Amino acid sequence: MANTSQSLRRAALLVSAVAVLGLTTACGDGSGTVSSPQTESGTAAPAGGDASADGSGTPASTSGGTDTATGSDSTSSGSSTSTSTSSGSGGTSTNTGTASSSRCHTSELKAKVGGNDPGAGQENFPIVLTNASGRTCTVRGYPGAAFLNASGTQLGDDPQRESGSTATTVTLKPGQSAWAGLTFSNPEISGAKTATPSRLAVTPPDEKDALHVTWTNGAVPVSGNSSSVRLTVFSAGTGS
Repeated sequence: MANTSQSLRRAALLVSAVAVLGLTTACGDGSGTVSSPQTESGTAAPAGGDASADGSGTPASTSGGTDTATGSDSTSSGSSTSTSTSSGSGGTSTNTGTASSSRCHTSELKAKVGGNDPGAGQENFPIVLTNASGRTCTVRGYPGAAFLNASGTQLGDDPQRESGSTATTVTLKPGQSAWAGLTFSNPEISGAKTATPSRLAVTPPDEKDALHVTWTNGAVPVSGNSSSVRLTVFSAGTGS
């Protein structure tokens, strides 16, 4: 009986071993080797939280450019007044935010672009408005500006307003002038794409109609690296 019991026990162990071996090979690839988990090919999930176009992590922003119908930008608070008068044909500039007479309208002004005053890779031109009327009037804030080709199509984006500029009211008697800076990086240095305008359209502050000035200063940046053109607020004088 003892021998019979031992034989039955060995037979049962053998059956169990065979069953376990069968389960192990069912998990394999048929070769007797258990397969590792397989990674499916495909597109990786995008990284989240980057709203920039260049992958820098800084949210992309668009420039509002220059509103050619609105030249006023900022006013100084308080009652203090600072007055500066340039010699010759320059007007009088105050920072009170109130004009002693009404603003100059486009029809009362003449525009020109002064000579280039280059420096540190920058091209700097004064946009000069002169009171051609018989009354005293004022300008305050930024001009509107746009480079145009011969057919009147704008070249490049709207110029940007120079940050940190403080608007002052410039009072112009007949024949007096005010100027605003137009500046951009030298395209030969910056590598920006260029075009050569025929005219510069200049819109006085708070006006809608523009004055056209023949552009004789060569190519300007219109796209690509460092193509921004910037404007400053008007100051008394001609900028020269």
